[in-house]
Amino acid sequence: MKLIMVRHTSVDVTPGTCYGQSDVGLRESFPVEAAAVASRIARYAPDRVYTSPLSRCVRLAEHCGYSSALRDARLMEINFGEWEMKRFDEITDPRINEWYDDFFNVRATGGESFADQQARVADFLDDLRDSGCRCVIVFAHGGTILQVMMLQGHATKENAFDMQPPYGGVIEMDI
Repeated sequence: MKLIMVRHTSVDVTPGTCYGQSDVGLRESFPVEAAAVASRIARYAPDRVYTSPLSRCVRLAEHCGYSSALRDARLMEINFGEWEMKRFDEITDPRINEWYDDFFNVRATGGESFADQQARVADFLDDLRDSGCRCVIVFAHGGTILQVMMLQGHATKENAFDMQPPYGGVIEMDI
């Protein structure tokens, strides 16, 4: 199956802000960024299209002509719990240092760990493999795409953040 992962366009959030599952707005450049994404994915004929239910992904899917994309909460970005919408350098929770030391296994206070996110993304991929589809487009988040890349052996915990696609990035892989 051909899987096309599309990262949402750039967000209107101060750099360094922990925004995970917060439903944040998009930058004014959205129409230009979205048109570029639509152009890059126009050659695909997907059997199905999925999107994270967060508006930054839904809006891009709709702009690209997929207003009926299936919304799946397993595609959401990591839940940063009490850290949501705080700048990383302003988080005073002492657990942040534990998280920095082991982000994969340590949960954000009131949120989830990267391992938790990976489990739900793996569940989504398992269902996708059983779907019988030949081509699927997924509108998602940087963290979600990294999880897919790690689960498919295209990235590791050690190098994943170096491989994160840019806003509006499109990654094609076979699963």
